[in-house]
Amino acid sequence: METTLASAIYIALTAFLIVWLSLKVIGYRHRLQVNLGDGDRDELRLAIAAQLNAIEYIPIALLLLVVLELNGAPVVLIHAFGIALLTGRLLHAKAMLSDNLSLRVRGMQITLFTIIFLGIANLLWFAYGLFAI
Repeated sequence: METTLASAIYIALTAFLIVWLSLKVIGYRHRLQVNLGDGDRDELRLAIAAQLNAIEYIPIALLLLVVLELNGAPVVLIHAFGIALLTGRLLHAKAMLSDNLSLRVRGMQITLFTIIFLGIANLLWFAYGLFAI
């Protein structure tokens, strides 16, 4: 029987988030007639920042999530981390596009804590695997 990875859900959903953010940038570029850079337009600058921020944080978080799952962590733990990551990224993206600093900070806190705890979970799961009988 083939095994499916729960992390695939979060890979797909965060990919859709990145595509959506990319489409926002493209839409602003078209509407504002800016081919390169931000054209000194705040809405385009925020959309670009939201897109780049997602591209910076999502890959490492997903890598940690997939490795944790491949090493045998319980699926409920994978879903908990995946939901936390997706929540943080969605809050941050919404906040960046609406220039809402408090929501942006909350989104980054959730994202960073998720990455930190994924790192810790990977180290603990690795150590557990080394010493399991």
